[in-house]
Amino acid sequence: MTDASTPQQFKSAASNRFVVPGWTNLVEGMPDSVEVQLDLDQADTGRQQASLLVEYWATNADMTLQSILPVRAFTTTPEGWCVFVPAQGRVLVRAVDPQPTPPVLVSHWINIDPATPAGTTVNVKVNFPGDVANTTSSKLSLNS
Repeated sequence: MTDASTPQQFKSAASNRFVVPGWTNLVEGMPDSVEVQLDLDQADTGRQQASLLVEYWATNADMTLQSILPVRAFTTTPEGWCVFVPAQGRVLVRAVDPQPTPPVLVSHWINIDPATPAGTTVNVKVNFPGDVANTTSSKLSLNS
């Protein structure tokens, strides 16, 4: 029997990471073929206000889904987080931390080629340099 008060949480069969809720079957008739893994630097797990804003754009004019993932979510799930998208469109990942002065806002686009093979994994490494008190920038790096 399932507990109706607890929403079902999916995990990636390939990586054992938690899937950000809602990030499956984004485009009707197109399979989830690319796993975008969100890798937060261990030194940043103590940030109180930071979050990742993740958007999927099926077309340049159509934002299909947007989710906020608080950095705190990484401390409770050592397996990590991911999203699934079809082999089309764009993924935008933004690192946001309003706590330092000036606040941190950094963006990174991932363009997904329709010829991308099913099962492709993309890693997005998020690192907020320095401690919270002195942070003035953030770095997103993409390795695929």
